[in-house]
Amino acid sequence: MQRVLVTAGASGIGRAMAEGFAAKGARVWVADMDPAALAGIPDDWHGSKVDVTDEAAVADLFAEIAQEWGGLDALCANAGIAGPTALIEDIALDDWRTCVSVNLEGAFLAAKYAAPMMKAQKSGVILLTSSTAGLYGYPARAPYAAAKWAIIGLGKTLAMELGSFGVRANVICPGSVEGPRMEGVLEREAIAKGMTRDQVYDGYASGTSMGKFVEARDIADMAVFLASPAARLVSGQVISVDGHTVNPDPKV
Repeated sequence: MQRVLVTAGASGIGRAMAEGFAAKGARVWVADMDPAALAGIPDDWHGSKVDVTDEAAVADLFAEIAQEWGGLDALCANAGIAGPTALIEDIALDDWRTCVSVNLEGAFLAAKYAAPMMKAQKSGVILLTSSTAGLYGYPARAPYAAAKWAIIGLGKTLAMELGSFGVRANVICPGSVEGPRMEGVLEREAIAKGMTRDQVYDGYASGTSMGKFVEARDIADMAVFLASPAARLVSGQVISVDGHTVNPDPKV
């Protein structure tokens, strides 16, 4: 039975990932900062309140997993925040650092503590959640794009470091995902660009060849596949689940 940890797994994309693995019979452990969301997870999941930027807390989480499960088969380092929506000259350094810390350092710390566990058992899969913002520049989203771009470099490096131990690492790049988090982005971007929310939405959707947003379950399906034996030789890859972005700058 697969043992899976999902960070930011109590809601949104992370919750969909956890549900996808659970549906395949996996044992699921979610780490999240939201106590209310954690209170709503199924009784047969493990849940821990963890700040992914706090190394001591992350270390304690992995120690608990080792004690409870004796190992870990898949890590979905999914925690992230949208960060500020503003032109570069209007971004406060503290806001930049917070965005980069959660998105990039959170993934680094999770991988740092998963790697020794997986190396010891000679198997495992690390999946990092980046974004199509990690493939293109996004106006008014500099810290987010910078962090998500860096995650791709981290994922490729992990694949190179861990492959000889039977451990795979891949990066998933969601596009615009329906849900509350994207709604916040749309509203802030509409204000920043002097547009309506619907204009920004349509701009994002029309920037894909399929003309639509993706859903969290689409990202979850990819994660479940990449962590499965069917993907046993898929490593070091960056895979977009975005309806094929053809114009990353949502202009009307």
